[in-house]
Amino acid sequence: MDLRNGEMVDQAAEGPNSIYEMVVKDAAGDDVCLSTYKGKVLLIVNVASKCGMTSSNYTELNHLYSKYKDQGLEILAFPCNQFGDEEPGSNAEILDFVCTRFKTEFPIFDKIDVNGPNAAPLYKFLKLGKWGIFGDDIQWNFVKFLIDRDGNIADRYYPTTSPMTIEHDIKKLLGTP
Repeated sequence: MDLRNGEMVDQAAEGPNSIYEMVVKDAAGDDVCLSTYKGKVLLIVNVASKCGMTSSNYTELNHLYSKYKDQGLEILAFPCNQFGDEEPGSNAEILDFVCTRFKTEFPIFDKIDVNGPNAAPLYKFLKLGKWGIFGDDIQWNFVKFLIDRDGNIADRYYPTTSPMTIEHDIKKLLGTP
């Protein structure tokens, strides 16, 4: 409980105030506190293995990760099967695919829903922003959310936005020339 304006407020009922208050599951089913990533720039992406955009997105995400991970970039990938049944595999199959085919080193998390009544709390939180033409729902695989070092949502990008086209925004948040 928290005291605000002289009234007791149940924080759990309100939901998290920060991305760092959230706990997600990794692909092995273990809890990961997002506070682990405090001070990092995050690129959070809902991914799929059988999408027409899979190869280009994983290739570019891998490039960004290898280029900027030592400067504070973390890419958090959340498999989702809500769009065209393009992520049908188990967590183990997804990991095998991305690690074998793309040599991905950034973390892959538990397969989740990003829309609807069973949407993961992380995605409910990410979609709270005033996204204008985006609306609330995630449109397809590979929607990208850029989070600054303080845990604030800096931007949201369409599924068709190439990861390399947001490199400038990532560099700005990292403070990299």
